Amino acid sequence: MPDARPVSLIDQAMRLAPVIPVLVVDEVAHAAPLARALFEGGLKVLEITLRTPQALAVIEAMARAVPQAVIAAGTVTTPAQLAAAQSAGAQFAVSPGLTPALAEATQHPGALPLLPGVATASELMMGLDAGLDRFKLFPAEAVGGIRLLQSLHGPFAQAVFCPTGGITLESAPRYLALPNVACVGGSWLAPKAALAAGRWDEIRALAQQAAALAQA
Repeated sequence: MPDARPVSLIDQAMRLAPVIPVLVVDEVAHAAPLARALFEGGLKVLEITLRTPQALAVIEAMARAVPQAVIAAGTVTTPAQLAAAQSAGAQFAVSPGLTPALAEATQHPGALPLLPGVATASELMMGLDAGLDRFKLFPAEAVGGIRLLQSLHGPFAQAVFCPTGGITLESAPRYLALPNVACVGGSWLAPKAALAAGRWDEIRALAQQAAALAQA
């Protein structure tokens, strides 16, 4: 069995703020000001998806610029990406799904903690069998969202989720009210136009709105 430290680290990260920004960053130059804007707005965990060639460099830049933030690598699908994200400075990884290879990689000593994506009860059971109990429900809205999470809570009360995919500022409170949801993933925090134009005050304001959901 894997030790309890990675699960504990991810659980703590999931409870630092109600929303984890899911970020696609094309320019390394945007990394530092974007991280500062989001962190100053109250969002302490930042997920940078590995969807661009610059993603690992963005993770490195954010980790240097805002060392107080918890930096996660998203869209991790292979053990090699898991290792690369760790080398870049990510503190945990997020995957859209869970494969036997990824599950096995999390059990190596010193491996980067993983928040795996699940969409069905069978996938959830596979994750639990691997010693994991913190999950990303993905794509949340497409696979049943709130109703699915409510249905999963009875047989899998030990599982805690960060639902991601199609969630908005308006729908997030309904997810956060569920007993098995610690936070949600949101892609609305860094609009492409605001990012391209360097409108950091606008992004900071969006982060403040999202962070305030914890008080609602």
